[in-house]
Amino acid sequence: MKIITILGARPQFIKAGALSREFLNHVDIEEIILHTGQHFDKNMSDVFFEQMSIPKPKYNLAVNNMGHGAMTGQMLEKIEKVLIQENPDWVLVYGDTNSTIAGALAAKKLHIKVAHVEAGLRSFNMAMPEEINRILTDRISDLLLCPTETAVENLNKEGFKNLDISIFKSGDVMQDAAIFYSKKEQAPNFKIPAEFVLSTIHRAENTDNDKRLSSILSGLNFIAKLTPVILPLHPRTKNIINKGSFDITNLTIVEPIGYLEMVYLLQRSKIVMTDSGGLQKEAFFFKKPCITLRDETEWVELVKGGFNTLAGANEKLIKNAFKNQSYNIDFNVNLYGEGRACKNIVEKLYSFKKQSH
Repeated sequence: MKIITILGARPQFIKAGALSREFLNHVDIEEIILHTGQHFDKNMSDVFFEQMSIPKPKYNLAVNNMGHGAMTGQMLEKIEKVLIQENPDWVLVYGDTNSTIAGALAAKKLHIKVAHVEAGLRSFNMAMPEEINRILTDRISDLLLCPTETAVENLNKEGFKNLDISIFKSGDVMQDAAIFYSKKEQAPNFKIPAEFVLSTIHRAENTDNDKRLSSILSGLNFIAKLTPVILPLHPRTKNIINKGSFDITNLTIVEPIGYLEMVYLLQRSKIVMTDSGGLQKEAFFFKKPCITLRDETEWVELVKGGFNTLAGANEKLIKNAFKNQSYNIDFNVNLYGEGRACKNIVEKLYSFKKQSH
């Protein structure tokens, strides 16, 4: 079975790393990794792949730093050439980036089977480019690999059960990755307080809106008077903050850190406050409560279970969520497959009859 995995953003490499390691346990599976280059930085060097135990991409398309249309179009053109050359049995795509939809479209038009990892997630916010990408990718895939029961329910409500598409609750590959990388954690090169809040802010809905960003930073700044707040900042967000008049006096702002350093901080933090989708789940995996700095989340089961509180960009709600946070939470709930997602996905791929193209 020949599989081409299409990736473009750093979080996708972490997820793919878990599944790629499972593929290596099967001699009759050949995986080829194609990196679109959508998120390119020096951390995507050979060192990154070695550190994260991820197979190196055979193809790097170097498509980045352009608008949605140009980026998706160039990816589609270049991915198609690779697929014609390699003629795989499956194309595997992850999540909701431009690389995801471009990979799925290129494969579908060549009649190559598409498997979508993290299928069925919905924020119900069509202003998010990610929401458009995930809905369209789900619709043209052959196999929808859902991380949760909620994701399966979303697809059923949208009528997917009436389509010639296989829906499968696989569990979440991020939990497999968290278990693997928890043993490889690395301490960052700055002093860690005995007790601290771990926070990240990167979503455009927050960073590109001065009112929202000011409200979030004011809330975090207040909390930092009570408990130190460590805030690794992306250069783009840092530039926005430096140009504005935001109160960050009490915050411990640090340079962006690697995933293994983030795992180190996660395991030692008191609570996580973030607008990142992935970090919300990782907080759960590492048994930490989370306050989400967004108005909605795709991971509704975390909110329903009391592991996650939605505070949006409302300073008062952010402060209250922190003040009222319970730390007596039972995290022993199987929401994401308990680290078996990758094995489940491989078994499901085997269950499909191989078809020639």
